[in-house]
Amino acid sequence: MSIPLTLNFVAICIGIYILKSYISKRASNPSSLPYPPGPKPKPIVGSLLDLPKEESWKTYASWGKEYGDLIHFTVLGKHFIVLNSSRVATDLLERRAHKYSDKPVTPTLSMSDWLWAFSNMPYGEKWRRYRREFHQQFRAEKNRNYRPIMSQRARQLLRNLAGNPEQFVSYLRHYAAAVIMSIAYDYDVASQDDRFVYIAEAAVNMLGHCTFPGATIVNTLPFLRHLPGWLPGMGVKRYTEECRKLTLEMRHAPLELVRKRMASGVPSDCVAANLIDRFSARGGTLEENEETITDVAAMAYAAGADTTVSALTTAFLAMTLYPEARMKAQAEIDKVIGTSRLPGFEDKDSLPYLEAFIREVFRWRPVAPLSIPHVVMEDDVYEGYFIPKGTIVNTNLWAMQQEESMFGDEPEKFKPERFLNPDGSLNDRFPDATFGLGRRHASCAGRHTGFDTVWVGIAHVLAAFDVSKAKDEAGNEIDVVEKYVDALVSHPLPFACSIMPRSRHAETLINELLPLAAADEVKI
Repeated sequence: MSIPLTLNFVAICIGIYILKSYISKRASNPSSLPYPPGPKPKPIVGSLLDLPKEESWKTYASWGKEYGDLIHFTVLGKHFIVLNSSRVATDLLERRAHKYSDKPVTPTLSMSDWLWAFSNMPYGEKWRRYRREFHQQFRAEKNRNYRPIMSQRARQLLRNLAGNPEQFVSYLRHYAAAVIMSIAYDYDVASQDDRFVYIAEAAVNMLGHCTFPGATIVNTLPFLRHLPGWLPGMGVKRYTEECRKLTLEMRHAPLELVRKRMASGVPSDCVAANLIDRFSARGGTLEENEETITDVAAMAYAAGADTTVSALTTAFLAMTLYPEARMKAQAEIDKVIGTSRLPGFEDKDSLPYLEAFIREVFRWRPVAPLSIPHVVMEDDVYEGYFIPKGTIVNTNLWAMQQEESMFGDEPEKFKPERFLNPDGSLNDRFPDATFGLGRRHASCAGRHTGFDTVWVGIAHVLAAFDVSKAKDEAGNEIDVVEKYVDALVSHPLPFACSIMPRSRHAETLINELLPLAAADEVKI
């Protein structure tokens, strides 16, 4: 078949699909109630041409000011809603969890071979089994055993930053990867060129870019996945095939190292080894056990590394843009700990401002501004609006963390004091939506490990360095443009900052760490 004939055939198929979706949409609303308000759809394509191209959460928040906390739009006949307030999100995702707990199985998820991750699974017994096993490995009590690993890697982070501060983002990535790979596989990430780190980062990043709302038309018109990859607009097939290969290696290669160590009698204390021992003692079918061990261990990296890097980089951005908050955290560290040692987890309860600083990092710029999409499991009516079964639900965590009614004036600014009482003690006034909302996200299993990794890393950096605006050759401060990548897990766009030892005492502390770096220094 020639290319013109193929394209004509595709156009006919798309037309038939949209017509079928339109007829189905008309028939699926027997009550004739209105859909929630939203931008006026264009014929056939709906709001396809209006979808934001960057920082989409800000556009959806802007739409919310015009249309309300619950907005609705269609794309080529597919329904979408965006929840722009904690009130609506709580009503739907928590109080009506039986209707809103499922996840959409988008074509790019299956094409990339990511349906094994329980964050992407449909709600059911397999999801519950995976989440139960993951929770066993990362519950609060278990997480305390991982803290020495985090502290060790945080000291390595300081050594690396002292040697080459311009590469701070690379070192933050290495720090996050080193912590989670050690916890999950007892694997020592010794080099920036580490193969396991590369494949995991690449697979997670590629997944985020091809599953994000509006990323590709294949997620709206699923039948297009069956078209040849050489057709215009079908580069997603080659992209997801590369992602699939990387994902396969990410899931299996590090686990094989653990198995070889255990088979040779070398003790291994990590999530993968614990799972192997647990399932060996428990019995069950070999296929089910192998699948669970492989996927739960791999999920540790997939769920933890990229989100941790996002939060760490945001903390550096906050220190650069809000020096007064950085200096207050440093003053507290100096007062409580002094300057002769680095802060540790034993100091955590004595450093309320530092705790508030980290909480504000997660609030100010959520690591997943739109969270992971949900899908409506059955027709619903909410506040007089009809929400049909199959609607994709996007939760605008960014908008919720900017609510003036909850966070006071100037929610767009970085203010750790939001989380403090007048006497300087921590408060718990604000609901924590950082790790998601709804039944599937309640008490997120990895939240303790993720938060502690960020806490000790930033505590070490604050104790040792001043992070501030960089200066040009003339001595003028370089302005920082605060923008984020439009992806499932969002990161700040590259920015320059100055990272300098904050005092002679801090420089002495760093120099004491430097001789230890010979074996594990990261080369950039």
